[in-house]
Amino acid sequence: MYLILRWLISALSVIATAYIVPGVHVANFWSALIAALVIGLVNALIRPLLLILTLPVNILTLGLFTLVINAFMFWLASSIVKGFDVANFWAAFWGALVFWLVSWLVNGLFDTK
Repeated sequence: MYLILRWLISALSVIATAYIVPGVHVANFWSALIAALVIGLVNALIRPLLLILTLPVNILTLGLFTLVINAFMFWLASSIVKGFDVANFWAAFWGALVFWLVSWLVNGLFDTK
């Protein structure tokens, strides 16, 4: 049940991101659900590998390069999911940042601990 709630929160975060950030578009709620699932899978499977491969750059930039990796993961999810479009790098950058912020805030409201 908790996993489904987190998935729905992520889908709502994708929709909120599309409303806030110009250049991010979601066709409908089903596309947002699939986009949230793909973003979660991409972040769980590909992001750790990229973080290890870019560790020297990440150390040099004091961790700020992680924001670029997050933008790339957001853009990658948009290239996989039909109905979820990100126009360019800056839309992906701000979209990933807003997606994280909205997810963090809403997950904090529904925290069951």
